[in-house]
Amino acid sequence: MQTEGELVRAMCASWSDPDPNRISDFFAEDAVYHNIPMEPVIGRAAIRDFIAGFLATFDAIDFEIHHQVASGSIVMNERTDSLRGAGKVTRLPVMGYFEVVDGAITVWRDYFDMAAITRAFGS
Repeated sequence: MQTEGELVRAMCASWSDPDPNRISDFFAEDAVYHNIPMEPVIGRAAIRDFIAGFLATFDAIDFEIHHQVASGSIVMNERTDSLRGAGKVTRLPVMGYFEVVDGAITVWRDYFDMAAITRAFGS
């Protein structure tokens, strides 16, 4: 069985060759995914739909984890996400917070500057 930190690393790695169903399988049925500049997404099905919509703009994301710490059910990582899409790569500094219970992510919050996305993709 994977540790909480290994599970988070595996989920992050899955975005390099993204499949919304495969990514959403990392989450508990009632999970919360919150990109802090936006509204939270609640539930595995809603998270899958959000990821599918996101992939209409981006081809994939490469997560470069610089530091990761885990304590019990909590995992935090500092990383640079390289968003691939629209013929370019946009690097985004991110701080991620995760809660893992019974082998599934129950909470994922990412903190980043939305202005970097707006500048890069004009949305």
